[in-house]
Amino acid sequence: MRFDLVTLNLVLAIAETRNITRAAEREHLALAAASKRLKDLETRLGVQLFERRARGVETTEAGRALVRHIRSLHASLHALESEVVEFSRGIKGHLRIAANAGAIAEALPADLAAFSREHPQIRISLEDLTSADVQTAVAEGRADIGIFAPPLIDPRLRAWPYRTGELAVVMPRGHALASRPAPLPFDALLDFDIVGLHIGASVHELMLQRALERGRTLNARLQVRGFDAIAQLVDAGLGVAVLPAAVAHRFAKLFAIEVRALDEPWAQRRYLLAARDQAVLPTVVQRFADALRALAGTEAEPALPDPRRSPVLPLNP
Repeated sequence: MRFDLVTLNLVLAIAETRNITRAAEREHLALAAASKRLKDLETRLGVQLFERRARGVETTEAGRALVRHIRSLHASLHALESEVVEFSRGIKGHLRIAANAGAIAEALPADLAAFSREHPQIRISLEDLTSADVQTAVAEGRADIGIFAPPLIDPRLRAWPYRTGELAVVMPRGHALASRPAPLPFDALLDFDIVGLHIGASVHELMLQRALERGRTLNARLQVRGFDAIAQLVDAGLGVAVLPAAVAHRFAKLFAIEVRALDEPWAQRRYLLAARDQAVLPTVVQRFADALRALAGTEAEPALPDPRRSPVLPLNP
């Protein structure tokens, strides 16, 4: 079955505007031509893509599935255009990376610098997302490769072990926890206000889950975006926090905070490197994955099992 971009763009416009007339205008089509294109497509597919309502249209389940694929196609076409255009500028590839905040703060900077020195002709862009959003971005083609904290939840990805990290407790200088023997158990933090990352961040979700397992409430008093904001709020005495240990020790040189080890098995973190599950990876993606795994000393470790065929390994989130 063949699809043309004009019709696919029309479907996307209808889904976004919820109105065939406005969608036709957006795509510079006559209303009659737009209606015929939609009817022909639905006939060929054998499904109804939209339900006509008095105030417009609603996308059916089949329509939503098609729209997801159209958006993924748009992302791939955009990447194709960007990469081909950059060849005319002497750039031999464009690598789009999505990573969670912990990976960016703990692991990536030195490895990205080393890769860029070896491959100056490859342009790199980096986006900071939650671990779940990283996986979605890679699976939908909005990023070429992702780095995130487990678990691997998207069956469209193939992942490899990358680097490890460690979580630590951060508190204001002179805080009551500072007088307790280190390392500190997570339970000790639950008696105080918590300063943390926004909902959806892997560390926040992990702490929320562990608190619930203990029948306790996580007093998430302040939630912000960025480790530096957390450190400043802790410095101001507004609560305690859990941060990547490497980040915490760097901030301890800048702010009036103290760092203690966290005495929990899940304080040992692992990061995964993932790409879309396909027979042959694009050359630039394969080159980057090989380089980062070699730099991390994990090149000999196998890929993680496909979640569609076997359980996800019990990795620390």
